[in-house]
Amino acid sequence: MTAETQNTAPTTLPLVPGRWTFDPLHSSVGFTIRHLGISKVRGRFNDFTTELVVGDTLEDSSITATVRLASIDTGNADRDAHVRAADLLDVEKRPTMAFRSTRIAGAGEDWTLEGELTIGDVTRPVTFDVEFGGVVDVPVDGSRHAGFDATGEFRRSDFGLDFAPGFLGDVIKVGLEIQFVEPK
Repeated sequence: MTAETQNTAPTTLPLVPGRWTFDPLHSSVGFTIRHLGISKVRGRFNDFTTELVVGDTLEDSSITATVRLASIDTGNADRDAHVRAADLLDVEKRPTMAFRSTRIAGAGEDWTLEGELTIGDVTRPVTFDVEFGGVVDVPVDGSRHAGFDATGEFRRSDFGLDFAPGFLGDVIKVGLEIQFVEPK
């Protein structure tokens, strides 16, 4: 990045300031993990929430998210029950996965979101690549929606989730598709 680029980098998000409302009906949190090193298991979490606060500057803006780990859904109820159990994910001990942003940077459609991911009692840094889909007026009710796609990955062993080595890969790839509604 050149000094000229640094000086022209935006200092605000392309959104009006305020607390944007999470739209759960048009949002999802998915993941993939390698199984036996030869294929991927895909899944999603059905219970999550996120909050976007847009400040006057990027430094004043923040994103938080909380995922209920018991809401895991891989399309196989028996597998999901086993993953929730004490010998694997242990959702009694680790009920949530939480994210808190520490830095937002970018411009146009391409942004980077840095933050801290907490699973159980372990917190580690994580970075997401974010594609800003834009803002549109919804004709039905006149509300304005903003859309984002975010992708990132982390090593489950960094969070003490080192069960089933050889069966499950260490890297978990996460994909989020999130919509927010503009504050009134």
